[in-house]
Amino acid sequence: MTTQTTTFPADFAARTAASAALFERAKRSVPGGAGSTARLPRNGWEPYPLFIADGEGSRIRDVDGHEYIDYLLGLGPMILGHRHPGVTQAVVDAVRDLGTCFGLPYELEIEAAEKVVAAVPSLEQVRFTNSGSEAVGTAVRLARATTGRRLVVRFEGHYHGWQDTVYWSNHVDPHRAGPAAHPRPVAMGPGVPAELEDTLIVLSWNDPESFAALMAERGDEVAAVLTEPAVFNTGCILPEPGYLELLRELTRTHGAMLIFDEVITGFRFARGGAQEWFGIDPDLTTFAKGIGGGFPVAAVGGTREAMRLVADGTYSHSGTYNANVVQCAAVSATMDVLAQPGLYERQRALGDRLARGLEAIADENGVPAHVTGIGTVFQLWFTDREIRNWRDAAAHAREDVFTRWYQEMVVRGVLFHPLQFENLFVSLVHTDADIDETLNAASDAMRVVARDAVRTSGAAL
Repeated sequence: MTTQTTTFPADFAARTAASAALFERAKRSVPGGAGSTARLPRNGWEPYPLFIADGEGSRIRDVDGHEYIDYLLGLGPMILGHRHPGVTQAVVDAVRDLGTCFGLPYELEIEAAEKVVAAVPSLEQVRFTNSGSEAVGTAVRLARATTGRRLVVRFEGHYHGWQDTVYWSNHVDPHRAGPAAHPRPVAMGPGVPAELEDTLIVLSWNDPESFAALMAERGDEVAAVLTEPAVFNTGCILPEPGYLELLRELTRTHGAMLIFDEVITGFRFARGGAQEWFGIDPDLTTFAKGIGGGFPVAAVGGTREAMRLVADGTYSHSGTYNANVVQCAAVSATMDVLAQPGLYERQRALGDRLARGLEAIADENGVPAHVTGIGTVFQLWFTDREIRNWRDAAAHAREDVFTRWYQEMVVRGVLFHPLQFENLFVSLVHTDADIDETLNAASDAMRVVARDAVRTSGAAL
């Protein structure tokens, strides 16, 4: 892993003065100055996060009046861009006509659930909840309740939320985790009970040998295998051919449940999510981000058999705000938009054009980089090596170069996450004009990145 301090273009402080002032004000009443640790300097937003005034479609505007083509998309939820008129109007109408929260079921909840079940191949039933972390926590506990087993298998570099049971081994220090063939679980923050380590087995992603060996030895103790079907919490890392099929085959052989965390991949590059794209049906699936077109909603669903303990009340899945009117109106309207013929094909092609264009621009400037992704979500890896898992990313990705590129892009009106281990999202409303403008900005920005590399090291990257 390569890190170093990098410097914004000279005019950055002047052009973001209002954001700086609001950050200082926010720190007096909001811990750290923002409502999520993910929005703070420690997570790449240096020297302070931009404060946003508004967004519409594929663009957002900061409090200093600068407009950006937005590839951050709220870290993923704005799959239909900002303030999609159809979804926004559906929510406004539902709140006006129905209310917000009843503590009892209502017909719109059924309508939203039916549309999600119709879209996702493995789903027969679904429950709505409020965050991806809640959904994953539910799926893990439900798998343990269903199988009567305690072990959960998961993978380094994947992030499944902040709950104690899964807040382990995300962007972990390899020295703490030990050998890649047999890593040990490492809690990703203080306050996580060390006793939970014994309930987890952590493996390297895209390593079929280690998974097969583990299942041969302890498969009958495993309650669930929890995985992102494509890793979008460590840049972008796609499953190698046959890998997801192996997870499905061996979980089924040993009576374990396969849980797909589709919090990011769900509805992102295919209406049926990654499971449609890769052709693998898990037992349980979790959703958030894209499912509500930008409104706060999550879901957990699966086969009728996988959901039976929820259905008969043996497993209590409760929440005052579960399936509230705002959620269900947003989900129902979003599912209708996503059903438009040709929508995904068009936007995947658009995203591919952007991704390949960025890769070509890096190559033209002598900057080692390559793209991994699936059209509407991808990452430009600054490395000359293949990235197959977290260990590869930690060892070979040039974080300093990526952050320098981000800095040059943001002052040119293009916004995405400043860290190499995140990704770029292309919404389903970005246009060819957005892509053209982004590539023009990238051409200028990459020249600066290459020039700075020569100036600081005396040689090209």
